[in-house]
Amino acid sequence: MLHRRPRIARRHHHHLLLSPAAVVARLLLLLLLAAGAGADDDTGTPAIVATVCGPTRTPDPEGFDVSFVTTLEMIYQNVTRSGYGAAGSGEGNNTVYGLGQCLAYLSPTDCQLCYAQSRVKLPHCLPSDAGRIYLDGCFLRYGSRNFTASDATDAADTAVCGNATAAPPGPGFAAAAAALVRNVTAAAPGARDYYYASAAESGRAPAARAYAAAQCWRSLNASACAECVASARDRVLRQCLPGAAEGYGLNAGCVVRYSTRPFYLTAEASGGGGSSTRHIVIIVIASVFSALAVIGMAFVWIKMRSRRDDLHDDMDGSGEVIRAIAASHLSFKYEELRRATDEFNQINKLGQGGYGSVYKGVLPDGREVAVKRLFFNTRQWADQFFNEVKLVSQVQHKNLVKLIGCSVEGPESLLVYEYLCNTSLDHYLFDAFKKNALDWERRFEIILGTAEGLSYLHNASEIRIIHRDIKASNILLDERFRPKIADFGLARNFMEDQSHLSTGLAGTFGYMAPEYIVHGQLTEKADIYSYGVLVLEIITGRKNHNSVASSAEGLSLMALIWKHYNAGTLTELLDPNLREQCSEEEALQVFHVGLLCAQASPNLRPPMWKVVEMLSGRAKVLPRPTQPPFIDVKGPKNAKSDSSGSTSLLTNSDRSPFSLNQLSVSGVEAR
Repeated sequence: MLHRRPRIARRHHHHLLLSPAAVVARLLLLLLLAAGAGADDDTGTPAIVATVCGPTRTPDPEGFDVSFVTTLEMIYQNVTRSGYGAAGSGEGNNTVYGLGQCLAYLSPTDCQLCYAQSRVKLPHCLPSDAGRIYLDGCFLRYGSRNFTASDATDAADTAVCGNATAAPPGPGFAAAAAALVRNVTAAAPGARDYYYASAAESGRAPAARAYAAAQCWRSLNASACAECVASARDRVLRQCLPGAAEGYGLNAGCVVRYSTRPFYLTAEASGGGGSSTRHIVIIVIASVFSALAVIGMAFVWIKMRSRRDDLHDDMDGSGEVIRAIAASHLSFKYEELRRATDEFNQINKLGQGGYGSVYKGVLPDGREVAVKRLFFNTRQWADQFFNEVKLVSQVQHKNLVKLIGCSVEGPESLLVYEYLCNTSLDHYLFDAFKKNALDWERRFEIILGTAEGLSYLHNASEIRIIHRDIKASNILLDERFRPKIADFGLARNFMEDQSHLSTGLAGTFGYMAPEYIVHGQLTEKADIYSYGVLVLEIITGRKNHNSVASSAEGLSLMALIWKHYNAGTLTELLDPNLREQCSEEEALQVFHVGLLCAQASPNLRPPMWKVVEMLSGRAKVLPRPTQPPFIDVKGPKNAKSDSSGSTSLLTNSDRSPFSLNQLSVSGVEAR
């Protein structure tokens, strides 16, 4: 009976960091809910009728995922109250719209169970930019365009036919079912909540009874509902009758269903009487006993698993981190942080990166904090969480954001940082109006302070740390616009005797060093390259990743700077806002330092402690920089782009087909 389209990708979501008691409590709740649902369903789990995933992949899967989670959470709040919800969140390519509805015959409990099942299964469509899932009793859909009030029918509409009973339908069933389907689809557009259900008999001996229902989503108007159910009716009659004992017409805006079973009735209403009631009680009691047995096994399993996990945690250090956090002042209660951010209200959202959204919060003692909420709690995300806690808690510097605490025992991982009122550098640097607040003195202080923070990470802290994602959005600004390096989710530490780390690609394209992109070999020189790109952005006021499109010459920022460096006209690229605020010598010195840090050869890039010397004027003579990488990138006036609209990043010796964008990536692996 079930028909499913091939799925583009799978992503499994697991709640980590829950105590054994919490795991068992959740298991008991689900089992008891399933026992209650067992009266109407043999399995207690709503069956998936069809899943449809869109053919187009979203250009920014990580950012899209964030909006996806937010939208489905907003829908859930409404579905649990009224059985219907529509919402949208995100910006640009990362906008996600969604719609969820339970069919009117579901009880509130069954509706929540059905939505929970659809919410777990629908992410299998990611990274597709659209998807929908039809379950036995509910519907859930997401997409990158606003379909909620407009789509009654579309090209993905389908019919699913199946045999719901062991015995074939009786004589005359097909005619009775066809007439019944026509009746319910005619009545639904004028019925309450666009829902109508009914039953009919064939009139022939032995009588064959048919059941049918039609429902439109509440987002439609009556005329759109009539169009939708008429389309679904014609499809299900054409494709499923006379042979199938059950059929579904599945449209973008409605569902039409017929069956030999009273699927829309409770057990008592279907004519079973006292016998059915006793049957329900037996099922519930059996289910509860089964639940208790499973819980007993769960206790044993959790105890055994906790031993294995403790061993694994001790091996990777996370167990030690959890114990240290729980015993220290760093530990926050999840509920306290949820209330501090007004339940992660979008009004309090400060921004988001590749690994989490950040919200402003106010603690009970009046302190303002920034709460970082990780997107998903798979093992990978937990590793990022522990990595950030371990590294940031071990370093203290005026130019590094301060970790105040974290939450490790709630349903998701949270980090608590000091709140910096001026948010991040990119909010000012690349805004035509806000950039006026960044005069020469403040920009130079940001450049020097960031260099001092990196120098500390690379050389002065107890452990050597490579940040891996230095960019404008990860430089936070305090009330005096002093810089603090943030977001250590990708950071790595390595020993003194290690020359490099071999690791999966991670960071932001446009800021990643060529040797790291090509070979995956990570050293502190990768941070220095990213810093060089950042310096050149700060002094020119231009974004590196979109400078090709905005340049009159159709050249990248690197190519423009190198061209003007060789011509002796670098000051022409100085941000016009700074022209009267600094001397030519000061500007050329910063350009020179940026070029030295962004050289193609990692061996020629100066260490960060040397960069601090150069900026402080203690290094009188600066070496001549060599050609930076990626300067042969051409815009549409000078080069032919590929069919996807991306251009190639070219060095003297390597060609790497990465598009120029700010996509943060966590590793080169299938999703």
